[in-house]
Amino acid sequence: MSIEYTPGPLLDAARNTPTALWNDSSDPGELAQSISFGGVGATCNPTIAYTCINQRRDVWLPRIAELAKEMPDATESEIGWQVVRELSLEAAKLLEPIFEAEKGRNGRLSMQTDPRLARSAKALADQAEEFHNLAKNIIVKIPATSVGVEAIEEATYRGVSINVTVSFSVAQAVTTGEAIERGLKRREAEGKDTSQMGPVVTLMVGRLDDWIKEVAARDKMFLDPGHLEWCGVAAFKRAYQEFRERGLRARMLSAAFRNVMHWSEFVGGDVVVSPPFKWAKLINESDYKMEERMDIPVREDIMKTLLSIPEFVRAYEPDGMTPEEFDTFGATVKTLRGFLQADADLDTLVRDVIMPAP
Repeated sequence: MSIEYTPGPLLDAARNTPTALWNDSSDPGELAQSISFGGVGATCNPTIAYTCINQRRDVWLPRIAELAKEMPDATESEIGWQVVRELSLEAAKLLEPIFEAEKGRNGRLSMQTDPRLARSAKALADQAEEFHNLAKNIIVKIPATSVGVEAIEEATYRGVSINVTVSFSVAQAVTTGEAIERGLKRREAEGKDTSQMGPVVTLMVGRLDDWIKEVAARDKMFLDPGHLEWCGVAAFKRAYQEFRERGLRARMLSAAFRNVMHWSEFVGGDVVVSPPFKWAKLINESDYKMEERMDIPVREDIMKTLLSIPEFVRAYEPDGMTPEEFDTFGATVKTLRGFLQADADLDTLVRDVIMPAP
């Protein structure tokens, strides 16, 4: 694949630091441009898939109609998820040369397990294995819930590279990072290869910001609003430190961007940053001078504000929540409900194609 690279801060970071850039979209056009910025991976989830299909309705709506004929016994959901598979494989193909060059560490396309399976560890692990077998460079998202922790270890043991998702706290990151480590060690104990597995643990930094802002407003807390932009940054830096101290092999991944700090504050770390394409384009067209900031602590006055918020402390401390508490954490509930709604929206889109309203 011949790539015409686009100079800018993203390319500078990609070439001169360990920080990897992935694209928070599986749209092939956006992904190709992200690769020109130095991007080496991409992601898909129910919300992203629904958006990508709507952006290319001329391609995917006729394909939905074809699938309805090819799969006469399939439900609307099964047809929709087949489109997600095909969309993901199209993006994965673009990343194959990077996957080969980097021996599995990058060049991966993230596919997300169906959120409707979230209550069954076996169903999640089984679907993760199915997606893993679709292409050699698929990485599979499983949520950081109490059930998800079990599925993450089992799927890793089966050889699936995992991207932990629906994760907002240091406790979720550390717990799932340790689950991945257990899965890797189980494989290695049986002489099974792990050399080309590339697991990552996402912390949805912007969604943590959103939740803490909501809590602060709910509890009528009088705070510097600018300090609340740092919740996800502080938690991500703490999780990164914990991973290094504990020797966890999975990389941290920053997602759910709300501001440019969700890239700039993590440059220099051996991490992945995964901005939506519009953010990547904004950053790369700016005159920002790339600076390695991963190991620079969040300012003391900002941390003082954040640590005065009990809900942030739960998200910031490695033992701030138990796995059972992951399930009821506000950001978890809101995000899973959003993914479930995206699934329902995709079902509706399929229904409108195969059974148009009169």
